[in-house]
Amino acid sequence: MRLASSALLVAASVMMVGAARAAAPLYGEADFDRIAKFDAHFHANRFDAAALAMAKRDRIEILSINVDYPDFPPLPLQARIASEMRAADPAVFHYATTFSMDGFGTPGWSERAIKALDAAFARGAIAVKVWKNIGMVAKDASGRRVFLDDPRFDAVMAHLEARGIPLIAHQAEPKNCWLPLDQMTTENDRSYFREHPEYYMYLHPEEPSYEALMAARDHFVARHPKLAFDGAHMASLEWSVDELAHFFDRYPNTVVDLAARLSNLQVQSNADIAKVRAFFIKYQDRILYGTDLTDSPPDPKARAQNPPATDDFPAEADKTWRADWRYLATPLSQPVAAIGADAKGLALPKTVIDKIYLANARRFFKLPH
Repeated sequence: MRLASSALLVAASVMMVGAARAAAPLYGEADFDRIAKFDAHFHANRFDAAALAMAKRDRIEILSINVDYPDFPPLPLQARIASEMRAADPAVFHYATTFSMDGFGTPGWSERAIKALDAAFARGAIAVKVWKNIGMVAKDASGRRVFLDDPRFDAVMAHLEARGIPLIAHQAEPKNCWLPLDQMTTENDRSYFREHPEYYMYLHPEEPSYEALMAARDHFVARHPKLAFDGAHMASLEWSVDELAHFFDRYPNTVVDLAARLSNLQVQSNADIAKVRAFFIKYQDRILYGTDLTDSPPDPKARAQNPPATDDFPAEADKTWRADWRYLATPLSQPVAAIGADAKGLALPKTVIDKIYLANARRFFKLPH
């Protein structure tokens, strides 16, 4: 009787989801060209007028994020590129600044960081990014590993809170980073960590665990409850919408972006599409669309990026944006190389798509509506 009852409940749930889809107005693929959108996680590592033109044609604003990443240009060059791109089309291009960890823990570091941030805000930056080097790489002047919940960040974070500037935080990595290559759930994670062994924690058991890094991040968020906090890459909880729901429930001043994590979601939605769809609907005010598209000068010797740079970046961006729209906004299936399978679209209601693709980012980054 229990098995029969369980089967009936599952069937009823599937029917309810189907009915909800039928009742809620949906967008189609053709709507991509007419709906305003916002990519909240992008990296412009060169001045690229063609990429700006493609974004404008596709009706998508972009937030380019400066990041203290050794494979990217030096921070001053990233800042210059961002300023030039913004000047070329301020309606399409926005950017987030960052600070260097050089000298962290030495006298005057907080004051220097705040001064540099204020200069970037004066040039138009609308947010600040901290990267996974905090927790995974950076050490202070005495050689100790630095984690995000280090009290020595408090002055900078209090300054951001006082100015109403959001923080974008890439902390830790996908959980796949702590698994053997053959146990990872997506090919894009597999290729990235194969090419970036210094960040592949399975090879470095002496380094902090995934759980320790998540605990430090959560402790930081709890210490700064009024700071607008964007957990980049689904807050590194991409492996479980249940875990991400718990994070949202514990920390109400947080949002996440989807950058470079749709494949992790597609693994889950292929297993239980009703569950993933219900998650998006419940937390529709907390999710920002983003890609992690990286516009760097093409270099055949460059290590893997996500997605890799090509000779035709505007076409690559257009393809990515359209594929993501198909998955999130429509019920259509498509092949996804990163998971080695087709993925059926979530067919999220128009009202949810409008928030994830535009309204949430405008609210969170305090942009005009």
